[in-house]
Amino acid sequence: MKEPGIPENEALRLATLRSLNVLDTPPEERFDRVTRMAKRMFRVPTVLVSIVDENRQWFKSAQGLDACETPRNISFCGHAILGDDIFLIQNALADERFADNPLVAGNPNIRFYAGCPLRAAGGVKVGTLCLIDSVPREFDHEDANALRDLAAMVEDELSAFQASTTDELTRISNRRGFLQLARYGLDFCVRHRQPAALAFIDLDRFKPINDNFGHAEGDRALAAFAEVMGASFRRTDLFARLGGDEFVVLLTGATRADALEVLEKFGGQLDAYNNQANRGYRLQFSCGVVEFDPAAPQSLGELLAAGDAHMYAIKAAKKEML
Repeated sequence: MKEPGIPENEALRLATLRSLNVLDTPPEERFDRVTRMAKRMFRVPTVLVSIVDENRQWFKSAQGLDACETPRNISFCGHAILGDDIFLIQNALADERFADNPLVAGNPNIRFYAGCPLRAAGGVKVGTLCLIDSVPREFDHEDANALRDLAAMVEDELSAFQASTTDELTRISNRRGFLQLARYGLDFCVRHRQPAALAFIDLDRFKPINDNFGHAEGDRALAAFAEVMGASFRRTDLFARLGGDEFVVLLTGATRADALEVLEKFGGQLDAYNNQANRGYRLQFSCGVVEFDPAAPQSLGELLAAGDAHMYAIKAAKKEML
């Protein structure tokens, strides 16, 4: 078996993929309608919108397959994203790269595969729309054109999904994107008995920035705050702008003590930004941190309310000290 190679732009590819905010989100009709259409058009048992993550391929939409992901190192889609056009295997048993692949030797017994790369911003390939059959098949020029057209529809939906879950100003997740991804993150923690911590963050003295420097500078401050968040938090952490000057971070696999350490690092990097930027004001924040217990799980809404209450208590205490 030949494992798929790693694209030369892998770091950019993974960063672009994460910016889509699509990984581990629920199934959606807008993607399912394309895979259903492809299944009918090509009369194949399996059609996938497959997103190639760092170590796995994850399925945003799956017709005819119960699995939600498989390892990247045995994936056909990992090979497909290395090329610029449809990756076609008409009979996997006759191809030495795949004949002993676990997906060929066992379930789902792949024989035929056709995967069209899906491109995000800048032409970066993040996955495929792929057709799979358990018997060898022919695939002609008209079939290829039809698959490319359907793949373009998926690309449009990925762009629309990103726009609906991304904050326009800061380019990080918005409230909708956070709520979708955080619920899945907490479900994962429950299944695997892992802790999590939620940090509810509010900027201190943000109104005077708008009043004294103008709203354009206020927007600059919010964008800068989000940029420092991106440089400070772990890749596995989910952070978002809830609205106004309120932000939130979900740290999966972390206790409250772990979260406080990460937030201390964030505070240090924010101080470094303030010293370097010298904008005439300093970005500072108040934060309420609550821990999630997978053995007695709270809802996401309950965690947000508890973090919000804790944050406001800390902010009130700061005001009393002034």
